[in-house]
Amino acid sequence: MPHPALVLDRWWNVVDRNAATDLLLVGCADHLLEPPVNAVRLSLHPDGLAPRIRNLGQWRSFLLGQVRHRFERTADPRLDELLDEAGHYPGPDAEGAASRDVVVPLRLSVGHQELSLFSFAASVVSAVDVTVDDLHIEAFYPADTATAAALKRA
Repeated sequence: MPHPALVLDRWWNVVDRNAATDLLLVGCADHLLEPPVNAVRLSLHPDGLAPRIRNLGQWRSFLLGQVRHRFERTADPRLDELLDEAGHYPGPDAEGAASRDVVVPLRLSVGHQELSLFSFAASVVSAVDVTVDDLHIEAFYPADTATAAALKRA
């Protein structure tokens, strides 16, 4: 806290999240918030975050690129299904190669304000405990002072 953070499995399903993510989820359809919540689906679905993402083309290209990259490494059919599903949601494609950008901001409208966030992902790899293997933590940090202030107020 106060930074939104998610624990995700290998298919981008939300395993856990902190209360700061509530601010980001305002206005998302209930059917997308029923377990298992999928972060890619929630982000790109027209009933999810997509209508409020100001740089949807860039964010969409980045997320789909991440799913595609993981699918190419693992050949996991569930990732292929997710890529096919999310790839058919309406939305612009970004110019250039956003999937290879080092930092892709998430510019999200929340009420009358635009939050600018960047995410940082850390993978959990454990040879001892398979229950945490393939989990990753996705934390969102403010990209500007106005966003930092908004997160502290929430």
